[in-house]
Amino acid sequence: MPYQTNEMKIFAGSASLDLSKSIADYLGVHLGDCHTKRFSDGEINLKIDETVRGHDIFVIQSTCSPANENLMELLIMIDAFRRASAHSISVVIPYYGYARQDRKARGRDPITAKLVANLITTAGASRIITIDLHAEQIQGFFDIPVDNLWSFPVFSKFFSGRSFNKDETVVVSPDIGGVKRASKFASKLGVPLAILDKRRPRDNVAEMVHIIGEVEGKTAIIFDDIIDTGRSLVEASKMLKSNGAQRIFACATHGVLSGEAKEIIAGSELEKVFITDTIHHDDLPENIRMLSIAPLLAEALTRVRKNLSVSILFR
Repeated sequence: MPYQTNEMKIFAGSASLDLSKSIADYLGVHLGDCHTKRFSDGEINLKIDETVRGHDIFVIQSTCSPANENLMELLIMIDAFRRASAHSISVVIPYYGYARQDRKARGRDPITAKLVANLITTAGASRIITIDLHAEQIQGFFDIPVDNLWSFPVFSKFFSGRSFNKDETVVVSPDIGGVKRASKFASKLGVPLAILDKRRPRDNVAEMVHIIGEVEGKTAIIFDDIIDTGRSLVEASKMLKSNGAQRIFACATHGVLSGEAKEIIAGSELEKVFITDTIHHDDLPENIRMLSIAPLLAEALTRVRKNLSVSILFR
């Protein structure tokens, strides 16, 4: 009988190299030897310089900006591992791009979240591991297992290590759609929840209508999954300030920070904004701080590898 092995190997896409290194360091392993170059016409040229036959492969790549480039690189990596006879290919997508179009909001709209799911599955992925999908129903777009981790334990651990008065603190959901996410964070901290009624007249434009809950005289912590242009967040902070909030913080899993987002946040009422490293940034303003999601992802990889429960990480 031929010898078989399914050793665990971790490979990094170019969008998540630093995060992948942190995960590998946490697990005490080396990143796989994989290099991405470009042909003269811009096509991606991928080289895997070690054997992966019979191994359990974990590919880490966020589909952040440039979204199309990073998504295509991910698909090519998956295809390469499948054709190299990997035993399994678990795709770790810390930030799942194209997730904001998860339904037909208007006639003739595409459902890009489903399209991307089809592409990744067809390429040869065995499992998906991601963090804070913009809409949880996207898990159902896949016909393979999906582990959608939550980031709130990372933020709650950070805030629990700081002294703050629970009686004077409130967690704020920036819209109705994020209530479930924010309520878990509020419950973990043991503080009340407030909700902002937000309307979107058009893409990347938000209008705050009113606040459900008490924020006067309190420290408000806005909790969301994505900060894109930063305008919605800044408008939320203005409304909280005008309704008597004393201090305003924000937490968001994915710091997309497109366009002038960094400058907008730097000049806002927000005392501090906390994001995770699902998306890499070289320079950030003083009032934006990055927390590492690497330990959470590393624990998830270990549990998937050992066929242990992942749901314990949701606590």
